[in-house]
Amino acid sequence: MLLLDTNVYINRAAGRLEAPVRDTIDQALLFHCSVALAELAVGVANADPSRPGWTALRDHYSALFAAIPASRLVTPDPQVWADAGVIAGMLARTQGFQPHQRKECLNDALIFLAAAKAGVPVLTANRDEFDLIQQIAPEGQFIHY
Repeated sequence: MLLLDTNVYINRAAGRLEAPVRDTIDQALLFHCSVALAELAVGVANADPSRPGWTALRDHYSALFAAIPASRLVTPDPQVWADAGVIAGMLARTQGFQPHQRKECLNDALIFLAAAKAGVPVLTANRDEFDLIQQIAPEGQFIHY
């Protein structure tokens, strides 16, 4: 079982995943976080529709979203939101995060804590931030690739 971080979807769509990571994803029971899906949706909606390849990008993510079973969608509850806010605030203060980094940290904390509550590790390319989050919330797990 794995819950995918946003960067996994992006790297997979761009063909930037090594074969062992692709194989692991293909063989795993995948869970998806509403926060990661929202980050993807923002990226697609922010992309220039006149750009070559935009239609393929939109269609790829539309098909991905449509294929996710509701039973494997993980959504942060109010307690996860509160805990993620505390973690993001602590890390912003102790790590000197800039405003854009604070939002990214909040989203990563939401993904990490929602996955922890569901009992599923997060697969991510973002070792640095997830390691910091895990130091504060050791009940969660992540796998770095």
